[in-house]
Amino acid sequence: MKHWQETGKILDRVASLGREGRSSALATVTGIEGSAYRRPGAKLLIEGDGAVLGGVSGGCLEEDVRQVGLQVIRDGC
Repeated sequence: MKHWQETGKILDRVASLGREGRSSALATVTGIEGSAYRRPGAKLLIEGDGAVLGGVSGGCLEEDVRQVGLQVIRDGC
């Protein structure tokens, strides 16, 4: 899937969650060092129930980012 298509799906989902009054967190790659699977701008949406949409790595970091996102949702910051 192209980057802009993925971003569109994520933004649609964020809007839907907002209409439903549900919380979420959005992780965005802002820079990389060395080789990386995803480039700056890649996004991972984490929903309050733990569901995710998008991706920020080839898979090895996804769970760590998901856990941080869930903590942000719980703490509200």
